[in-house]
Amino acid sequence: MTATPVQRLLSRFAKVEPGENAVVVAAFLLFFFVLGSYFAVRPVRETVATVLGADRVADLWAYTAFFAILAVPLYGWLVGKIRRSLLLPGIYGVMALTLAAIGAAFQADPEDLRVGMFFYVWISVLNLLLVSIFWSFLLEFFDGGQARRLFGVIAAGGTLGALVGPALAGLLVTRIGNPGILYLAACGFLAAIVCQRVLVKLWYAKPAKAPTSSSEDSVPRRNDEGLGGNPFAGIFIVRKSRYLLGIASFVVLLSLVNTVLYFEQLRIVSETFVDREQRTQVFALLEVIVQSLTIFAQLFFTGRIATRLGVGALLTIVPAVLAVGFLMLLAFNVFGMFAVLLVMRRWGEYAFIRPGREMLWSTLDTESKYKAKSFIDLPVYRAADYIGGQAKTALDASGASPASVALVGAGLAVLWVLNGAWLGRQYRRQEPSS
Repeated sequence: MTATPVQRLLSRFAKVEPGENAVVVAAFLLFFFVLGSYFAVRPVRETVATVLGADRVADLWAYTAFFAILAVPLYGWLVGKIRRSLLLPGIYGVMALTLAAIGAAFQADPEDLRVGMFFYVWISVLNLLLVSIFWSFLLEFFDGGQARRLFGVIAAGGTLGALVGPALAGLLVTRIGNPGILYLAACGFLAAIVCQRVLVKLWYAKPAKAPTSSSEDSVPRRNDEGLGGNPFAGIFIVRKSRYLLGIASFVVLLSLVNTVLYFEQLRIVSETFVDREQRTQVFALLEVIVQSLTIFAQLFFTGRIATRLGVGALLTIVPAVLAVGFLMLLAFNVFGMFAVLLVMRRWGEYAFIRPGREMLWSTLDTESKYKAKSFIDLPVYRAADYIGGQAKTALDASGASPASVALVGAGLAVLWVLNGAWLGRQYRRQEPSS
């Protein structure tokens, strides 16, 4: 059989088997619009953060963690009651409407700090859920082998969106302003809903796969009715599983390392650039650089590393590099070295860590993929953000030197490496043999 142009194109980046092309393309485009919309908004969020100030942002992280905790039982209830094929467009639809409303509020009064604080907390709570629900939904399509082969190229769709989104924001912000960027992102989420409906149709049209293990959840499910059960079930599922506790620890260490770099970023940009639109352009440029590197890695390296070296390699490469990078800061504590470290962290997280984290869930049952995953991706992540933010603020207040902060970052990165290696071994043990 002669390969189609799409098949030939996809085969350059991943081992796409017959019958997988349409699903991969639909998932690629869905993730493109989700991350494209969010990353178009992200520079606006960071600009708002510079206006609010580091101290107020650190306090807002407490609210972010609190509302993230409240979101878990609400999300668990929705997963239990609503068809999963309707859950994703419902959440993305609410996202679009709220972005439009916040854009209108900014347009009416750009100096209203209350709107800025609401926007910062709201987007910080929901941004993780936007990605988490995408992967939870997608994990019902692919088994472990498919995840290793295809998640890299599908993740590249999100990275392409994360590249286009801030690029458009940087180009258009001087013409349409920050409110216009929010309106544009709202339209992007509506486009994501269209892609999701196409993906659902492909799901129902695809012939059922034969089970590869004793678990009925190892194959795509045609029954997407609500899962029922306790809305707090995710908490108990995580508590009873060493594997899930390991994933939670991985997320905590990821967050703590990110926090160290994030607050330094806010300080340097706010000291260097006075104009808000300029700050938005700077953040947008950083996103473009990171995402350009990321999409190259996802298309050509992520899937190959996962299939040849295993998921553990995806989880340990970046923290190992960051451990070395923090030690380099001891000798060369200059902006250039910090910028390189920041880019390496962001690039590595999107290119290797995020696909690797999602692959870890491919061996688990559907309830874990939705309820336990949302618990780890939301309150655990945001609680770690808050703790890290308060710790960083306390370090700064105590007059800790940059060298001390670098040593703390290096120590956290080493723990992160060890945790990632352990998760990789556990994943291999749980993976079906066929």
